Amino acid sequence: MRPVNAYEAIVGFCRFVIRRWFRRVEVSGLEHLPADGGGILVSWHPNGMVDPGLIFTHFPRRVVFGARHGLFRFPVLGWMMKAVGTVPIFRAVDMKKLPPDERRKANARSLDALAEQVAAGSFSCLFPEGDSHDLPTLLQLKTGAARFYYRARQLQTDGATPPVIIPVGLHYDSKRSFRSHALVTFHPPMTLPDLLNTEAPELDAPEEEQDGHRTRCRELTNEIDRVLREVVHATESWELHFLMHRARKLVRAERALRAGATLSRPKMKERVLGFGRIWVGYQSRLETHPEEVALLVERVFEYDSDMRVLGIEDHELDRDPRLASPWLVLILLAQVLLVFLLLPPLLLVGYLVNAPAVLALWLASKAFSKKKKDEATIKVLLATVLLPTSWALAGGLAWLGHARLHTLFPTLPETPWLAALSTVALGIAGGMLAMRYLRLASETTRSVRVRLTRTRRRIALQRLRRERAQIYDATMQLIEGLELPGEVGEDGRIHSPKKT
Repeated sequence: MRPVNAYEAIVGFCRFVIRRWFRRVEVSGLEHLPADGGGILVSWHPNGMVDPGLIFTHFPRRVVFGARHGLFRFPVLGWMMKAVGTVPIFRAVDMKKLPPDERRKANARSLDALAEQVAAGSFSCLFPEGDSHDLPTLLQLKTGAARFYYRARQLQTDGATPPVIIPVGLHYDSKRSFRSHALVTFHPPMTLPDLLNTEAPELDAPEEEQDGHRTRCRELTNEIDRVLREVVHATESWELHFLMHRARKLVRAERALRAGATLSRPKMKERVLGFGRIWVGYQSRLETHPEEVALLVERVFEYDSDMRVLGIEDHELDRDPRLASPWLVLILLAQVLLVFLLLPPLLLVGYLVNAPAVLALWLASKAFSKKKKDEATIKVLLATVLLPTSWALAGGLAWLGHARLHTLFPTLPETPWLAALSTVALGIAGGMLAMRYLRLASETTRSVRVRLTRTRRRIALQRLRRERAQIYDATMQLIEGLELPGEVGEDGRIHSPKKT
């Protein structure tokens, strides 16, 4: 295959895998991307190989990645990375046996190979943290992205448009869970001050110029760090991160109640915008009103603790959930009949066909994941091989089994291909049905619990409704006058600002 065909084929394959792993992937900010010219995409790195996979499959132009040279040793992954033009990065930390000069030269050659692509008008993607992690904030950024940017400018022809630096926000609702949601946001290109909007000096330039260039690289790195922290809404702890999400849901539920609107499950874009409003308000008022912010955080913490004890969500304080209706008994009865009379054979086939692969995925993710953030990467990569293999083996066994039965019972129609295809189809459908059934059972259980909670704990719910309203009023008063991301519509939902 020609390189461009190989690239498109692998993009299509990766897009298929990503869409099977995630229930929904939302993309925003495509209008910020330039139609021509090169640039650098910079992002934080919370989810291993899933991060570049999301960018690779949703960026509208061709993008060249740099990856640790050790990844090229993996059989399938290494071939795919080579086919799409991925450049091996020789990091100094991975070559401790070599002398310092050799390590620097190898790293410089890697950067030059990528920089030439950007200088020619392509896009590259870098993760300046240098490693993936499970923190709600950024690791200390390396200066490689800044040095790479200046090197790309140096390699450009005279009069060419300088490359742009585009921050990318990657957001997951549950990054290690199968069939979760994700959001990829392309933010406007960074605007660099005149001090940083320069080119790198020549290699034989005086030492003073080299020192000044190193200083600019550090300052550009700090600027990228500042922008990325705003893009990903970095928090200093997971506790604060979850409290901000509680505040987001609290505000959303109370606003919808006062607007008389009916809430539905928010999309990732609305969730991130709502969280961003809380984050910006917190960061801004923490400097000007630290005591009020601390008091509000404490109130949200206590409210969150009470809600967790009850096991319900903010909007469920006001009305019954979707399945907790007057028809709940009939729904539960119909579900019981469906589950215990119609679905067991199909579910059994699904379990038998998929259980070995699922067990192998679970064991492999535990055995080969040095950190929790690597589990999703391992599962995605192995699932693309193990699950189809399990379906193919089940189909093959069905073929052989049918042939054996036909030998014993000659009157049986000789259709082994039909038995094989049926087994594969039942295996796929049964696996998907098993996941959906568990979700339906979970929703039904939750609905019953909420109904019982609302009946038995009316006093506690009334108190929480009053507390939610008071926290909402205190929040709105505290953030009054701030310029927050997104716009609040008449229905109480958060929308992106309308373009003018």
